[in-house]
Amino acid sequence: MHIVVTGAAGFIGSSLVDRLLAAGHSVVGLDNFNDFYDPAIKANNLHAALGHPGFRLVRGDLLDPAAMADAFADGPVDRVVHLAAWAGVRPSIQQPALYQKVNVEGTTNVLEACRAHGCDRLVFASSSSVYGDRQAVPFHEEDRVDHPISPYAATKKAGELLCYTWHHLFGLHVHAHRFFTVYGPRQRPEMAIHKFARLIAEGQPLTLFGDGSSSRDYTYIDDIVDGLMASVERVAGYRVYNLGESKTTTLSELVGLLGEAMGAAPQVTHLPMQPGDVTRTFADVSRARAELAYDPKVGMAEGIARFVAWFRATDGGQRPAG
Repeated sequence: MHIVVTGAAGFIGSSLVDRLLAAGHSVVGLDNFNDFYDPAIKANNLHAALGHPGFRLVRGDLLDPAAMADAFADGPVDRVVHLAAWAGVRPSIQQPALYQKVNVEGTTNVLEACRAHGCDRLVFASSSSVYGDRQAVPFHEEDRVDHPISPYAATKKAGELLCYTWHHLFGLHVHAHRFFTVYGPRQRPEMAIHKFARLIAEGQPLTLFGDGSSSRDYTYIDDIVDGLMASVERVAGYRVYNLGESKTTTLSELVGLLGEAMGAAPQVTHLPMQPGDVTRTFADVSRARAELAYDPKVGMAEGIARFVAWFRATDGGQRPAG
C-alpha cells in the first residue's frame, strides 16, 4: 500500500514509519519539524527511514495547502495515518488557540485532503485524555467523554467528532485510537519517563506533582504500533479503540522502576497536582483485542529497561540509534 503519515518524525510517527517500510509499504511522511522539542531529535528519529527507497519526506505543515498537496502527489493514497498534533496537556492550557488551530483546523485539512485525493481510509490518533478525570475504571470506548479538562483533550475529542462527520457525509472509513501514555525509545524529551531518566542520569532531583499515588496505564511503543498496523490493514466503518496495556502503575512505582533500571536512587520532591492532570488512566482494551487482535505484550519492567538501554545508547535521542 501507499500510505501518508502525518507527524512522521515524531515519537510514534517515526516508529510506525519504520514498521510500515519493513512490511513493504511505500510511505510519504509529512512533518513540520516544529520546535516543541529539538528538531534534530526528530531528524534522528527518521535516520533509518531517510535511507529507505520506499520513503519520501515532506517538510511542511498541516495548515499549508501546498505541503498537503505535496504529501498526496505520488499517486493514489491507500491510507492516511494522522498523528501530527501539538501535544501535551499542560502547554495547551497556556496556548489554547495554537492547539485549536493545529489540532482542529489541521485535522480538518487532512480530512479534506483525503476527500480531494480520493483516499477513503484514515487512522487517527486520539488520546486517553478525552476521558477527563474519571473515577470509574477501566475506561471503555462507550463511556461519555463530554468533560475534557484541558484544551488538548478538547481538541482530541473534536478530532474524533470531525472524523465521524466526514465518515457520515463522505463515506470516509476511520479508526480513531485513544493512546494511553505511550513510552519507549524515541519518547519525547518532556514526557515524564524521558525527563526523569535525564534528571537521574544528571544526579538532579525529580519533581513529582501530587503525592505519587496518581496512576497511568503506560503503553510500550511496540504495542501501540501493533495496534496501528492492524488498523492500517483493517480500517472500515467508524470505530474508536483504546490502545493501552490495561494495567496501571503509580507515579511512585514508575520512579522506582526507573531508578532500578538506571542503578541510581532518585531524589524526589513533591508539588501539588497541576491543572489539567488526571488522577488515573486505565484502558479497557477488549474491543481492540476482539476486532484488531490487539495483544499488548511488553510489561513496565521490561519496557523501562528497553527505554533506558536506548536512552544510554543515543544520549537521550541526541544521536541516531545504531
